[in-house]
Amino acid sequence: MNDYRNEKQPKCVPEARALPNTIMRRRIRFLTYNVHSCFGTDRKLDPARVAAVIHECRPDIIALQEVDVGRARSGGIDQAHMIAAHLQMEAQFHPALHLKDEKYGDAVLTALPMRLVKAAGLPSRGEPRGALWVEIDLAYVKLQVIVTHLGLRGSERVLQATALLGPGWLGALDQRDQRVVLAGDFNATARSAAYKLVARHFRDAPLDAETKPRPTFPSRLPLLRIDHIFVGEGIEVARCEVHNSALARVASDHLPIVAELEPAGIGAVAGDVAALPGG
Repeated sequence: MNDYRNEKQPKCVPEARALPNTIMRRRIRFLTYNVHSCFGTDRKLDPARVAAVIHECRPDIIALQEVDVGRARSGGIDQAHMIAAHLQMEAQFHPALHLKDEKYGDAVLTALPMRLVKAAGLPSRGEPRGALWVEIDLAYVKLQVIVTHLGLRGSERVLQATALLGPGWLGALDQRDQRVVLAGDFNATARSAAYKLVARHFRDAPLDAETKPRPTFPSRLPLLRIDHIFVGEGIEVARCEVHNSALARVASDHLPIVAELEPAGIGAVAGDVAALPGG
């Protein structure tokens, strides 16, 4: 048995502490990862290996796509909660596809206080797609996290992105009063219509961090950048990178992206920020 199964798992960084006469901004690590139902490129089913890849990145908040819950093909297990247990976190799961007792969809994992805001389907012309929206309490500000997995057809992705930006989802938020992260497998490169639509409203994390964007798929020889982290107003991106370890190249057919984000308190003014220890 591989020793990664017995490694000590990460815990989230301490809560933010108020500093006098400052607007707070705490750095958090955010990861998005299409886990391919925990089937690796070696065709082995191994949720513990996926958890070990995530553990390598030490994230505070995790957005997962292609998660199986109760599916015969993956042994009937609840992958969302199994991975969360490995990482000493809690999970919220939304099945975009639900056939009898078999479910398949998106999840958010964290050890921070989290509540479900919305989980629903998106307009789909092929395999059903959906999105999961949770609010995560960072003590000094609440972070709105939306995870999704868009369709394979370009026209379908545009419909889904339009829905996500519309009044039923992010269109209902005033970014000046909210801190928003939209992440997942968009099946869309930077040249696609769906990507450009989202990028008109939110910032692409690696570009915001002034780092060269890297491809995420397929994991063994990445050629396409189709997994993304987008951020809204009041969030600075300190770093953003594709995690390309030896374990990551075999655990799934996608590579995870991890970003160091600094969400400011509501009403924060640029430059009037305190970075907190432990973040």
